[in-house]
Amino acid sequence: MVNPVISVKNLKKYYSVHQKEPGLLGSIKSLFKRKYIVVKAVDGVSFKIDEGELVGFIGPNGAGKTTTLKVLSGLLYPTSGEARVLGFEPFKRQPDFQKKISLVMGQKNQLWWDLPAWETFILNKEIYEILQKRFEETVKQLARMLDVEDILKVQVRKLSLGQRMKCELIAALLHQPQVLFLDEPTIGLDVVAQKTMRDFIKEYNERFNATIVLTSHYMGDVKELCKRVIIINEGKILYDGLLTEIVEKFAPYKIIKADFEKMVDKDKLIGFGEIKNYDGLYVEIQLSKEEVAKKAAKLLSSFAVADLTIEDPAIEDIIRQVFKKGTV
Repeated sequence: MVNPVISVKNLKKYYSVHQKEPGLLGSIKSLFKRKYIVVKAVDGVSFKIDEGELVGFIGPNGAGKTTTLKVLSGLLYPTSGEARVLGFEPFKRQPDFQKKISLVMGQKNQLWWDLPAWETFILNKEIYEILQKRFEETVKQLARMLDVEDILKVQVRKLSLGQRMKCELIAALLHQPQVLFLDEPTIGLDVVAQKTMRDFIKEYNERFNATIVLTSHYMGDVKELCKRVIIINEGKILYDGLLTEIVEKFAPYKIIKADFEKMVDKDKLIGFGEIKNYDGLYVEIQLSKEEVAKKAAKLLSSFAVADLTIEDPAIEDIIRQVFKKGTV
């Protein structure tokens, strides 16, 4: 049996956070007696990820996503539990381990602001002890994949956010890591730049068989890239499995969207299902999957319909239901 690339067992990361009363008196009191609360950022998390998997790691703000990735990349020491990546214990930060993984955080930069991205690439080449020929080939290949050949020698501060993020990825991938942790890689990007990043991540995963863990608040990233998702909230895993299965479980319904050529009385639409949106010339109706074909046909035969679509519910709505329920 092949060992998993990432193995996490009952992982915990707790913080003691100081609580100070407001005002000068509170500051003076804190000098002599401090109150602390324990924040359970990660609370008994367990999962395994195999080679070549691209897994979505999703949850609301403060759920424990970034803390988990920091533990797995060796930036944080766990309170308890086990974590192994490529057979290494991340917190030991062994050079052989650090040369095989990479962490990209959408809100953190490693590029030098006043220098071209190329200068950071050269620095990383020396840090990771990359041979010159391999370095040049890798930069050329990644720059072509991301379409940034013409901007590598331009000062980073003169680049757009999308261009900077692409260069950040190149800097993180120069040593061709086997495991890639991506924390909000598309945050702040426009829709065009987001799609470019998604396409690159997918291509990199397929071409190099890299194991990738992706966190994102943009459900479009997860839907397009990840077959498997791990949902975490308040430091605990709520779900670990196929994205399609959670969609089936939490969305046993479809949405019919119809545009009418002329005004339609809302009362005439009540029997078709639950009306979610209506303005006379447009309606959104939620109904069970078993009824959708029959009701759509009846809608077309009963009214002058200019356009009709049948859609699954938005993945954001499904994930929101999981958080609200607190279990799967």
